[in-house]
Amino acid sequence: MKIKSLKNIFILFLLAALTAGAQEASKIVSPMTLEQCIDYALKNNIQIKQSILNTELSQLSLTQSEANLLPELNANGSHAYNFGRTIDRFTNEFATQEVLSQNFSLNSDITLFSGWQNVNAIKQNRYNYLANKYNVDKIKNDISLNIASAYLQILFALETVENARNQMGITDGQVQRTKLLVDAGAAAKGTLLDIQAQLASEELNLTTSQNQLDISYLSLAQLLNLEKPDDFRIVKPDLAIANESLLTATANQIYITAISNLPEIKSAENNVKSSEKAIDIAWGGLSPRLVFSAAYGTGYSGLSQRIVTPYVFQGLVPNGSLLSTGQLVYIPTFATEKIPFSEQYKDNVNKSFGFILTVPIFNRLQTKTAIDKAKIQKINADLSVESAKLQVQKSIQQAYADANGGLKKYNASLKAVDATAESFKYTEQKFNVGLVNTISYNDAKNKLTKAQNDLLQAKYEYVFKIKVLDFYQGKPLKF
Repeated sequence: MKIKSLKNIFILFLLAALTAGAQEASKIVSPMTLEQCIDYALKNNIQIKQSILNTELSQLSLTQSEANLLPELNANGSHAYNFGRTIDRFTNEFATQEVLSQNFSLNSDITLFSGWQNVNAIKQNRYNYLANKYNVDKIKNDISLNIASAYLQILFALETVENARNQMGITDGQVQRTKLLVDAGAAAKGTLLDIQAQLASEELNLTTSQNQLDISYLSLAQLLNLEKPDDFRIVKPDLAIANESLLTATANQIYITAISNLPEIKSAENNVKSSEKAIDIAWGGLSPRLVFSAAYGTGYSGLSQRIVTPYVFQGLVPNGSLLSTGQLVYIPTFATEKIPFSEQYKDNVNKSFGFILTVPIFNRLQTKTAIDKAKIQKINADLSVESAKLQVQKSIQQAYADANGGLKKYNASLKAVDATAESFKYTEQKFNVGLVNTISYNDAKNKLTKAQNDLLQAKYEYVFKIKVLDFYQGKPLKF
């Protein structure tokens, strides 16, 4: 009884450990850095998993094409009963009774020559495998860039919320100060109402910014395929922007580096090589085909009999012939027995081998059509390479121009923030002593808020474009 109790306790403990382990395995570390987000997505993204499966399928096609060079070997067997008049293939006699027959054989053939189609098929499938493999890398890169963009969007939203909260805090302080002045009779109640309206407007801005932050978090969580995105948070790095450009290479230099490293270019180039081999395979359809074939077989028949030895005379029977005198011809008959299985399998062995040569003469233009189609596909594959390179060039040129313009916009926005902050400080001082009204005060404050938001937008646009250009140069996506 004690042993059974201990056993149950052990089972419960094991189940609890497994459950905790499963929960720990599915739990993510929060907050997450950009590198952790990218790593998590690359391991769990469904699109990546599907592309990996496509690569595995192309690997199987490659293996099969290599196996097509090997001989083919098949074993055949039959066990049949015949009823009615038929000719037994082993005795070559007519039979009308039930006959049991068995046949067993081994057959093998190998293609000796077929216009190098099998060899070219191996090369084509190898290029297809490489193209799919590089396509996996392209999907990983695309997802990494999308995650980086979503990550920066969260950082932008975080700073927007912080700015909105700070501005609301300043206005709230001004509301409290104005209340004291109104209560003391030093300020009109209308002034308080105007400041309270400004506070309500800024509270709305804060709510809008907070909602945008929540949406940004949700977007990144969906990219990561998180089951419970509510508790998901990211690490906020310190993104310092230098006054000078971080670009150390020209757009053309970045392009040259990109086309030699980007997987989409390598995938397209392997598709071109695959299409070239498709043309060779199509041309092979015009070549003669030589096949070597061999067979080994044996069998058993229920009609196969032999005379019993020593001979046992059973009498005379007519053989169907007549003498010149008109008398029937009689022949002696002896006792017979069925030939055993083992002896028939040994005696009925048959072997064969030979060569089969097939020379194509006319196949309703099927081979010519296949060649023409393969040539068109080759041209299309060449155009795909040029299109991929052109797309990369356009993306780099656009990102390069945006990065240069973004830095200028950031520096200009930085000056605008400094100027509007100083202007607001001066206006706030004048407002505190009653030299300006609430309209001027709120206008100066709104201009400062807009300048700060413009600075944030310019900052993150510049950072993202720099990261895109770093990506094209083969640098890792990190802060």
